[in-house]
Amino acid sequence: MYELASANTLLSAIGAFAGGMVIAGALIWIVRGGIRVRREELPTPSPEEQPRLPDTGPVREEREMRDPDEMPVATNESERMYPYELHHSGSKRSENQEPRHWRPGSSGGFGSGGPGRT
Repeated sequence: MYELASANTLLSAIGAFAGGMVIAGALIWIVRGGIRVRREELPTPSPEEQPRLPDTGPVREEREMRDPDEMPVATNESERMYPYELHHSGSKRSENQEPRHWRPGSSGGFGSGGPGRT
């Protein structure tokens, strides 16, 4: 009985050692493959090859006030809206391009859901 138990322990130890060797070998193989791929990559660009600003200068951000563009309503319940009849964006350019300003007595943030000016 003791011989059978010790043989099972010895086989388990050999199996664990062999499994560890397989995992270690796989990790070494993966690292070597990564090094090989890294060597084959193109070199990093030199400072002369880096992107430059256009002659006209940096591109500026354009800001505009937008209004929600409501979905069109079908005139008849049986009428169906097709994708080409819908607008391409959920908002449209506002007629009033004046930025909104905070007024004393109004809610703290725009669109915060408060009662607003009372």
